[in-house]
Amino acid sequence: MNCIDLHCDTILRLMEAGDHFGLYSNPFSVDIEKLRESRAQAQFFALFVNKAKTSDPLARALAMADRFHYELAQNQQDIALAGNYAELLQNRSEGKISAFLTIEEGGALKGELGNIEKFYRLGVRLITLTWNYPNEIGYPNSLPECREQGLTPFGQDVVAEMNRLGMLVDVSHLSDKGFYEVAALSAKPFVASHSNARTLAAHPRNLTDDMIKLLADKGGIMGLNFEKAFLGEAPVSRVDDMVLHIEHIRKVGGIEVIAIGSDFDGISPELEIAHAGEVNKLVNALTKSGFKQDEVEKICWGNALRIIKETLG
Repeated sequence: MNCIDLHCDTILRLMEAGDHFGLYSNPFSVDIEKLRESRAQAQFFALFVNKAKTSDPLARALAMADRFHYELAQNQQDIALAGNYAELLQNRSEGKISAFLTIEEGGALKGELGNIEKFYRLGVRLITLTWNYPNEIGYPNSLPECREQGLTPFGQDVVAEMNRLGMLVDVSHLSDKGFYEVAALSAKPFVASHSNARTLAAHPRNLTDDMIKLLADKGGIMGLNFEKAFLGEAPVSRVDDMVLHIEHIRKVGGIEVIAIGSDFDGISPELEIAHAGEVNKLVNALTKSGFKQDEVEKICWGNALRIIKETLG
């Protein structure tokens, strides 16, 4: 089964490892060898910035982008940057995995609208507007006092500029109020790249049923997060719990809203699906649970491919 994963933090792991490991083969959850095992069409790689650990989030994001492009250059026979649907198809025709670049933490923009286009030129095609701290764009749902605070005026401008350029607006981590404001403002489909169903796991990072319905109505998608805390109360990230979330999301928003956003290399290591090469464990479980072949294809890659085509061109 082909696969498109909307979120991983592998660049962070490579940065932390220095020269010890690279993208082709490493002990983390995502590398080229593992992506080949899952027949990955595309992997979205995040430039993750923790504002609490850096005084200059822009510089940190740029340093991570440098590492990303270095790894692509070192592995150009196997993987290549993609910025839109046509480039994904071109990479596929050459037998290459497509790498989409994203930012996780809109604070990397440092409140400057012009930085969006600078990152666009570096290949960034998705921005997760917030992480776990307030920034110039808006507020996170991780802090109870922030959940009813939405986008700032700058944040509203960011959504409009991303729409203009052809970038995916990502509401994972964003406050509940911010979610609804993005839904009202965005002229294009938006995504929750790595979020699950709050009805099944009452974690603030997950989406309510009303949010899932609205996201579906807007033509967006949500990527199933493999983090155990977003799935349930089990001590490991269980495939059975993933299936339950997918079944619930399908019931609430329809099959077209479901995708994969593993959050590999940014989540707890207690995983039944240990790495990108084991995604077929989920495929097999979905099939066993009665999902039809075309439904599994939409979940694993079809819905993400549609969003890439509609939003990135």
